[in-house]
Amino acid sequence: MTKSEQLFEKAKTLIPGGVNSPVRAFRAVGGNPLFIKSANGAYLFDEDGNRYIELINSWGPMILGHAFEPVEEAVREAIQHSFSFGAPTRKEVEMAELIVEMVPSVEKVRMVNSGTEATMAAIRVARGFTGRDKLIKFEGCYHGHGDSFLIAAGSGAITMGTPDSPGVTRATALDTLTAPYNDLGAVEKLINANANQIAAVILEPVVGNMGCVLPDPGFLQGLRDLCDKNDILLIFDEVMTGFRLAKGGAQERFGVTPDLTTMGKIIGGGMPVGAYGGRKEIMDMVSPAGPVYQAGTLSGNPIAMSAGLAMLRYLNEHPEVYTQLEATGAKLTDGFRNSLLKLGLNFTINHIGSMYTLFMTERPVANFVDAKTADLPLFGRYFQAMLKRGVYLAPSQFESLFLSVALTDQLVDQIVWANEESLKEVVERA
Repeated sequence: MTKSEQLFEKAKTLIPGGVNSPVRAFRAVGGNPLFIKSANGAYLFDEDGNRYIELINSWGPMILGHAFEPVEEAVREAIQHSFSFGAPTRKEVEMAELIVEMVPSVEKVRMVNSGTEATMAAIRVARGFTGRDKLIKFEGCYHGHGDSFLIAAGSGAITMGTPDSPGVTRATALDTLTAPYNDLGAVEKLINANANQIAAVILEPVVGNMGCVLPDPGFLQGLRDLCDKNDILLIFDEVMTGFRLAKGGAQERFGVTPDLTTMGKIIGGGMPVGAYGGRKEIMDMVSPAGPVYQAGTLSGNPIAMSAGLAMLRYLNEHPEVYTQLEATGAKLTDGFRNSLLKLGLNFTINHIGSMYTLFMTERPVANFVDAKTADLPLFGRYFQAMLKRGVYLAPSQFESLFLSVALTDQLVDQIVWANEESLKEVVERA
């Protein structure tokens, strides 16, 4: 039995399912999870000493690779002054100033401890600002595990949501409306059927949680127009896309400005952190400036702020990072497409910048219904075949992969080779 297997057996007696976040359990791909001991640059090392080229990058934040020296140095310096104060610090102000400078929509920002906290708070502020209760979210978009977001779609575009997890009340579900991603008509029907009741529309401007799914041309601007017409707040969940698709996130890349933005991942440099921000008049609803209460003992933690500042300052001062990521993403996905062509396969690749997903379906993927046509057993075999060849993927078909600047051309060539060999193996076996 390997060390990872031993640890997993022990973990299952102590932690629900043996993991602290469900996707880590490998249930969607078979086998047992690897327990990671360390990481550096583009590599992960497990407890058994195996090395993997990795394409998760802690689900997004390691855009500069693992153990990036300026971030490590910032953390080492900050630790000398204690780990937490529960009081204001200079670094919180510097972080807020930098976020306001980099993100087009943000005039004021509040730090929290996770992306889930950020989305929960943003919805509360939207409801407080508009005096309305309902929100529209999109099938397949994940905004954390807040009750309002764990709602499955009904049978039609105007059908009320039903709880998607035990513990979410029917009353909560009734305030959450769902629409297919990339379907402006469905959103308009929901708005008309719930006139003057909708506080906000929230979405991932590029989806990362049903796999990488891009907005159709005009979709984001169409949402902006519908929200303006009906006095609804538009919330971009940029926990994944923020500072990754551009310095100013997806909103900069697509030229569409939301009213509120949620952030996470990269702004902590790998530390647990989140934030939400937006127009001044909306953010001034937040306590103690206004009546909408939100608080957190560890919000603005000085260690997390130090790591995040080092990360954001580097990105802000080195635009060549984004040029490199674009080139890496294009080289990798072009290599994948060439392999598919060579093997006579028509699987779908969705890609933008440093985010991509290879879907095991011949159907173009523009929404969750499309994504669910993927062959999940085939993906599980593909995941294991890639792992055998030293490439660590997200253990689910329904996750975007994230690239870092630590991926050299040589490593990209290795990944493309592993992909082609893995596809040969699993398709022949099928």
